[in-house]
Amino acid sequence: MRKTVLITGVSGGIGKELADRFAKDGYNLVLVARSERKLLELAEEYRKKHGTQATVIAKDVASPGVPEEIFAELKKKGIVVDYLVNNAGFGLYGTFLETNLEQETNMIDVNIKALTIMTKLFLPDMVKRGKGGVMNVASLVAFFPGPMMSIYYATKAFVLSFTEALENELSGTGVTVTALCPGLTSTGFVDRSGMGESKLFQSGAIMEAGQVAEEGYRGFIRGDTIIMPGARNRLMAFIPRLLPRKWVTRMVRSTQNRTGH
Repeated sequence: MRKTVLITGVSGGIGKELADRFAKDGYNLVLVARSERKLLELAEEYRKKHGTQATVIAKDVASPGVPEEIFAELKKKGIVVDYLVNNAGFGLYGTFLETNLEQETNMIDVNIKALTIMTKLFLPDMVKRGKGGVMNVASLVAFFPGPMMSIYYATKAFVLSFTEALENELSGTGVTVTALCPGLTSTGFVDRSGMGESKLFQSGAIMEAGQVAEEGYRGFIRGDTIIMPGARNRLMAFIPRLLPRKWVTRMVRSTQNRTGH
């Protein structure tokens, strides 16, 4: 029996690259994103290339009741989800006083609420079977306070903390929980968040989505709790442990400022 992985936010970037790797290794997939056209194209590609079956669910996981709808639909079809990858998420650039409240609450709904509900729904059956895994896509920024992207950084800090605690609670169950913590990655994230103006983006310290997904996929299969692609990013994550918090916050602000400031 082929195992099945459900991946949210799979129409591009890291989500799509992760799906590529699962499909190549023979997993069946449940593809969740808002664009039905992209999902259907991916499903056909995986069927032709790898002979895998892909179930397409074109829905926004942040909309009220949608995670429950997805869970019920898969139960009805008899599709067992062995692995869950909570990849859907986005950021928003700018000071808290200037950013849009509706966009921020939507970001919280995607980055935190949907991830939590999806995990709550699919995890119990994995534990009953004594096998499976959940990957939550956090970020390197989860280790830092984030002036100019305060809510985004905070949402990723939630994802990391939640994942580490859950991994501890599930010790011995046969179910693994993993946080993928990439640094700045070449995806549509920069365009959507508006952070193309920042000095950090202009620095050029960007990894390719494929490289991030490769390290993430291999670590997830091994059962790693925290995966931080890239040696530079792993070094960066140690900074908050060594310096006073205010220094760290100022350092982040200096890299997040708009160019010219």
